[in-house]
Amino acid sequence: MVKEDVLSDILYNLARLRKWGESHTSFDNIVKGFPKHVRGDVKKVGKYALKKGYIISKPTGYGMEVSLNPQEAQEIKRIIKRYHKDAFSHK
Repeated sequence: MVKEDVLSDILYNLARLRKWGESHTSFDNIVKGFPKHVRGDVKKVGKYALKKGYIISKPTGYGMEVSLNPQEAQEIKRIIKRYHKDAFSHK
């Protein structure tokens, strides 16, 4: 079973960095900001997000780059809002 709070945090971090579609970051960066003792779980949840299509990958010569899938934007936002109530609210 995937930890939905971790999934939400990963997606939220990528959304805050505006990593949608063609704007990507290294897959290794998804663990940044998480405590060291949960980073293994974070990578597993990241791989789950890739498999589900929430995150899309771009293989490069220097490693795998990832970004949020714009075609799954509604579902991604729904997952994020479950744990981050104030996400996407414009003040």
